[in-house]
Amino acid sequence: MAFLLLFSQVAVLAGPVETSVFAVQGVEVDVSSTDAATAKNQALMDVQVKAFFQLAERLGSPELAQAFEEKFKPEDIAPYLKSLSIEQESSAPGRYIGTFTVRFLPEKTRKLYESYGINVPTIQADPILVLPVWRGPEANQLWEENPWRKAWLDLKGEQGLVPIIVPLGDLEDTETLTVEDALHNDPVKLEAIRRRYGAPSILVAQAQPTEDGIHVYIEGETKLGKVLFNKIYKPEDGQTTSAAPAAIQKFQNLLVETYKERAAQIAAAKAAEDEARNSNHPQSLAVAVPFSSPREWNAIRSRILSAPNVVGVDLSTLSADGAVIKLNFTRGVSNLRGSMKQVGLNLSQYGSTWVIQPM
Repeated sequence: MAFLLLFSQVAVLAGPVETSVFAVQGVEVDVSSTDAATAKNQALMDVQVKAFFQLAERLGSPELAQAFEEKFKPEDIAPYLKSLSIEQESSAPGRYIGTFTVRFLPEKTRKLYESYGINVPTIQADPILVLPVWRGPEANQLWEENPWRKAWLDLKGEQGLVPIIVPLGDLEDTETLTVEDALHNDPVKLEAIRRRYGAPSILVAQAQPTEDGIHVYIEGETKLGKVLFNKIYKPEDGQTTSAAPAAIQKFQNLLVETYKERAAQIAAAKAAEDEARNSNHPQSLAVAVPFSSPREWNAIRSRILSAPNVVGVDLSTLSADGAVIKLNFTRGVSNLRGSMKQVGLNLSQYGSTWVIQPM
């Protein structure tokens, strides 16, 4: 006996995509339950969990994803959710199938990763438009269905730290650029399609099947620098087509690591610049100065004023056995302690009180 299962299909038309470092695109779920509505409700929970762990692997590592799986229950993940977008869905009696884009709250999620020692750049790199050219045995292909183009589309790289855009391949694309134009780096045609997708950089990614794998060649200029990716990939399962996703994942990982290094360098330079700028601005600190006589007070005060980076001393209170001063200085408290030592004084903190005493 044969059964015919009819699904109702809903597809979301292409449009502007909200990109985010903390978004996961193309998350698939397939849930069966007592009815379609119940199945969909369960799917909406399952897709959050699945995306949460996928994001951990993408931004962190497989080990981090495993740690998250062991620690976080579905109810622990829900507070991190920002939004869900349906890319495609279908339903039948007792079954729901959907593909989603899942976005997590940036600040809350970033702090979670920081607690695991992972600093995630909150700003994405400039997107890169990739033109996948498959140099097959019969013909070179750019827009036709082939293993290379499929692997790039399956990457769903628009939401990554380095967004990767693959052209739609619609009528406007095919009329704008041919495979020969791409291989010959036609500047006018390449500029036209780059402008259509609004990407600052464009790369022609070539792949050619070999006897036991594929030869990948990607070269060009991006905002991250010059790209030269030239390698033969051999599939672990012996199927030539399975080498394509592995090669593309490796390429994406290289882009992401390059961007992370660049972002870390920029952040470090900015921090150093801010520290240098702030260190030259006068700061003040309330300090207690105990003494046994007016003579000792005058001697200590003279030493304080002679210390490097001290720009002034304002007297707040004065008694027979001590004073409280407002100490004005530059270059931070850590440098101030060193300055005090140079003139034979010790700057210490006791609870919330700072004290200067002779060494």
